[in-house]
Amino acid sequence: MVPFDRLAQITQRFEFLEAQLNAGASPAQIAALSREYSALKPVVDQIAAYRRALDDMRDAEGWLSDPEMKALAEEELPRLRARIPEIEQELRLALLPKDAADARPAILEIRPGTGGDEAALFAGDLLRMYQRYAETKGWRFEVLEQQISDLGGIKSVTAHVQGEGVFARLKYEAGTHRVQRVPETEAQGRIHTSAATVAVLPEAEEVDLEIPASDIRIDTMRASGAGGQHVNTTDSAVRITHLPTGMIVTSSEKSQHRNREIAMQVLRARLFELERERIDAARSADRKAQVGSGDRSERIRTYNFPQGRMTDHRINLTLYALAQVMAGDLDAIIDALQAEDQAQKLAEAGL
Repeated sequence: MVPFDRLAQITQRFEFLEAQLNAGASPAQIAALSREYSALKPVVDQIAAYRRALDDMRDAEGWLSDPEMKALAEEELPRLRARIPEIEQELRLALLPKDAADARPAILEIRPGTGGDEAALFAGDLLRMYQRYAETKGWRFEVLEQQISDLGGIKSVTAHVQGEGVFARLKYEAGTHRVQRVPETEAQGRIHTSAATVAVLPEAEEVDLEIPASDIRIDTMRASGAGGQHVNTTDSAVRITHLPTGMIVTSSEKSQHRNREIAMQVLRARLFELERERIDAARSADRKAQVGSGDRSERIRTYNFPQGRMTDHRINLTLYALAQVMAGDLDAIIDALQAEDQAQKLAEAGL
């Protein structure tokens, strides 16, 4: 059973906020009150639905002693008894603390780990996988910065993903991804193991944190390229160094102005995530364990091409649908990870 005293406290708080807003709070208070009111509204609606269901079941049980209502009660009670546990679970999930970053866009970073050229090619495959997934969700996927390897793989890539619930879904992708397959560069047909790391950061806005100009050093430089028409002949590339942390962000698109925007956007996201980790030490430990160093022994997921198999090691989920996964069909994996995450949080909260 969901603790009724907690439900009463939430309802009372909601009614207090509603009264304050109706009474005409000061402009300084309205924003904070409105945010809390909006956050509590879906929880209070779920509490009301739960209470209605319990009232309906009590009424139906009372009808059993009434000859005229007994048939209706016997028809309604099985439905209500089946529905109440579902409503209870929905309420438990509604009571869980929300990650304020879940509704934000995300900065996605992919880099090859162990495996040389094959790791870079796999990083490119992961980029295309996430691009296709974004398409299925109706999200906007913009590559901000990309360095291509000699064989057409990815040395590093940073993308900006916008849409509804982006970070809430993509945050489960953070970690080391391992691939087992015969590389295009392998003449003997032997299976190789390589890895790439994925980092997912919630986008930060300027209001989230202030970066004093004295804390950064901005350098311009000539971007490196593949040669020929791709060589950048002007000093348009930008490197921003955050002096307090030593964090370095670069961008080497054609426009120096755009490069400054991109580099600051990525720097802001990284610093915002550092602050989130500082506040939540447990989350920081989880993230470090997930992202790791890019070594193939530290993995959250394995993509085995010879067997057409994908295994997520965090929840021991195996799907023999690798082609669909690489084509961006990630919902089954992310749904399972989300359900496991919710189950752990429910257990920790004693719900």
